[in-house]
Amino acid sequence: MARIAFIGLGNMGGPMAANLVKSGHEVLGFDLAAPVLKAAEASGVKPASHASQAVKDAEIVITMLPQGKHVLTAWTDILQTAAQDTLVIDCSTIDVESSRKAHEMAKAAGCPSLDAPVSGGTGGATAGTLTFMAGGSDEAFARAKPILEAMGKKIVHCGEAGAGQAAKICNNMILGISMIGVCEGFVLAEKLGLSHQALFDVASTSSGQCWAINTYCPVPGPVPTSPANNGYKPGFAAALMLKDLRLSQEAALASGASTPMGAEAAQLFALFEKQGNGGRDFSAIIEMFREKV
Repeated sequence: MARIAFIGLGNMGGPMAANLVKSGHEVLGFDLAAPVLKAAEASGVKPASHASQAVKDAEIVITMLPQGKHVLTAWTDILQTAAQDTLVIDCSTIDVESSRKAHEMAKAAGCPSLDAPVSGGTGGATAGTLTFMAGGSDEAFARAKPILEAMGKKIVHCGEAGAGQAAKICNNMILGISMIGVCEGFVLAEKLGLSHQALFDVASTSSGQCWAINTYCPVPGPVPTSPANNGYKPGFAAALMLKDLRLSQEAALASGASTPMGAEAAQLFALFEKQGNGGRDFSAIIEMFREKV
């Protein structure tokens, strides 16, 4: 079993670290928020007073942080403390440029590295069923895979440095667009007098099927485990969907890709957040469409 430092123990990082403990790993954790660190301690994570204490003597370091600037700051500190050949994995969702900079920093310090953002939300983090999209060398991926398998059910090596972030951004742009389409479909069905269950029974088994309807249906009833049945408690918060959509549009601008639907989805989720819904599940955007955008 490995000695693992886990930096960032919030809604996603906390349960991910807990699953590593359940798998028998020794996990030393750090988070700037004291209540979050205390909650992680209750799940078996050994608390550290600062990141460098957690990283000292660790074989593997995992970060799960909000933005690229936080990752770069954390990795600057981590790589000053970590021994050479320490495997450093970033599971945050950040911009590709920052991810590649982090890889360069790790290489200069003699540490193999992986960008491995996740999909599956807080439910997947708790259940250990996340999908990991990894970017980095074959050697780093081979070392990381058994660790990632303790937290997820599907581990995909997407390519070299930054490829994991690229895959995550593309995936979540598709998700944001498809959720909007599903919500519009249900709102139209309501206006036409079609029941939620009838539309679900048709669309979930025919050409309209997608994850947004089959697994995460935005209306209560058809999929009992969807956030719609729990007052749209996230789940995956609308603010995080907006973050990912904005990352997709930054990447589209930098690469010259045409993503008009992604741009429209970003604008709609920005409006939804502006209305005070950033902390609600992203599927709650259906309520905005009922009000006629």
